[in-house]
Amino acid sequence: MAKAFFRLQKFLRRTQFLLFFLTAAYLMAGSLLLLQRTRLVIQQGSRGTSANQALPVPEEMTRVGIIDPRTLQNPRPGPRLLVGMDALQEPALDQRHSPHWLMSRNSELRQLRRRWFHRFPSDQEPMQTAGFKAMKQTTEHKGTYMGCFTDDSRERTLKGAVFYDLRKMTVAHCQEACAERAYTYAGLAYGAECYCGNTLPAAASKPEECNSECKGEKGSVCGGVNRLSVYRVEELRAGARRRRNVIYRGCFRAPENLTDTFPASLLQPNLTVEMCSEFCSKKEFPLAVIRGQECYCGYPTGHFSLHDSTDRLRCSRTPNTSSTAEGKYCLVYQTPVQDTRCTDRKFLTTKSKVFVALSSFPGAGNTWARHLIEHATGYYTGSYYFDGALYNKGFKGEKDHWRSRRTICVKTHESGKTEIEMFDSAILLIRNPYKSLMAEFNRKYAGHLGYATDRNWKSKEWPDFVNSYASWWASHVLEWLKYGKRLLIVHYEDLKQSLIPKLKEMVEFLNVTVTEDRLLCVENNRDGNFKRSGAKQKNFEPFTQEMKDLINRYILTVDEALRGRNFSGLPREYVPR
Repeated sequence: MAKAFFRLQKFLRRTQFLLFFLTAAYLMAGSLLLLQRTRLVIQQGSRGTSANQALPVPEEMTRVGIIDPRTLQNPRPGPRLLVGMDALQEPALDQRHSPHWLMSRNSELRQLRRRWFHRFPSDQEPMQTAGFKAMKQTTEHKGTYMGCFTDDSRERTLKGAVFYDLRKMTVAHCQEACAERAYTYAGLAYGAECYCGNTLPAAASKPEECNSECKGEKGSVCGGVNRLSVYRVEELRAGARRRRNVIYRGCFRAPENLTDTFPASLLQPNLTVEMCSEFCSKKEFPLAVIRGQECYCGYPTGHFSLHDSTDRLRCSRTPNTSSTAEGKYCLVYQTPVQDTRCTDRKFLTTKSKVFVALSSFPGAGNTWARHLIEHATGYYTGSYYFDGALYNKGFKGEKDHWRSRRTICVKTHESGKTEIEMFDSAILLIRNPYKSLMAEFNRKYAGHLGYATDRNWKSKEWPDFVNSYASWWASHVLEWLKYGKRLLIVHYEDLKQSLIPKLKEMVEFLNVTVTEDRLLCVENNRDGNFKRSGAKQKNFEPFTQEMKDLINRYILTVDEALRGRNFSGLPREYVPR
């Protein structure tokens, strides 16, 4: 018996030693693999200079009629982008196969560009929630707490404006955002969502059902699941915002029957713009229309589209007159209130059978196009990436998996053959490369709504950026033209100039039917929250002559490729510079 026990004990000791040895070997192997991968990444990063070389366009492209060929008669071999930068080395003449050679280099540069694209992730940017002004977080709320209410997403009472912030939502932030738009009430839900309106929700809930802590303020309650913590916004602050945020839209011929065109009206002696705007804001209308002593509130419609303005002198008013140009014309102002006829959005109820991409080079206006598409169709757009800052601005599709097919289309900046062929069709958005490069450089250093500083523009990063990204602008279009299955080409400049006609094309391409009033609502909210704020662009010219020569050649290449596929060429304004 003792002998058997001794053998068992010896076996267990050997087994324990063997397990220890295998565990140690496993950990060592994992450590070696990790070190090897880290070394590989460092080596790849050190090759940025060679991958950054400019990709020239063949001189025979000068026959394209988009610019005067004489501007390219004497291209400079090996241009310098800025003082202090090594000369760009052009390849041998026998390697210049134009679009084919340019596209072959695209895969080589893609990893570098992805590192560039994600170098300054949005989480490192100062989070700018749509409509929120920078302010100190405080637990002191100046508004009056009205209680906990039921939140019905299908029949929402506080539907004037909606904001999100997954990291920094506070009661004060929400109140400030609603006050800026002249709303009376601010409601918070899920700890991170803010809703504005002028009417209290009808159904009250138990106080304990509002139990979600604010994401940016410990100890404060920001609603709950389908529950709103509602505050009455401070009146004085709201009044000041109303006066400051009224925007003059123009002088227009008045409709034949104003009472039929506009749902609300007010007759007020000594009527002022502030009086009319405040009246319409309380009624939650985006337009305040003044004709003499009469104030009307409403929306842009087919009968009053705000497309044909006239000379403001026709709308001149004096204190003793009771009408404007004998009642034929009226002054129109935009109130701080948002047009809510096109703000309702949702995910597709069934998976889309057609997988559509919204493809563009970075800085080409993809986010703005998504804003227009979402408000026109009523469906969320998806994204190949996840951008927390965009999610906070209301793009809920950012958090949805890009292959879920629950969104109307998917944003992408990818241009590889595999990534392109995954989509059944695509809207290809193209913008002037000069503007795109500057917009993307601004985004990298100052977020979606800021501007890069003069120091950024004068640093070595700018010529490196142009050297790499200019070729990407060209190869992105070329590869989508080659591998895309069904394309709609949209030029950013055309979309900006003729919004409704171009947006109609995009909506029809997505196989969605929309009303004219909804499109007019989108036009009324065309900018959304995507205008850059802060210090305007620097005064100096950021592009050197060598940069312009390089970019202009890429423009010629893309122009010829578009015409070769029976698409319209690039707008003439792209070159020369």
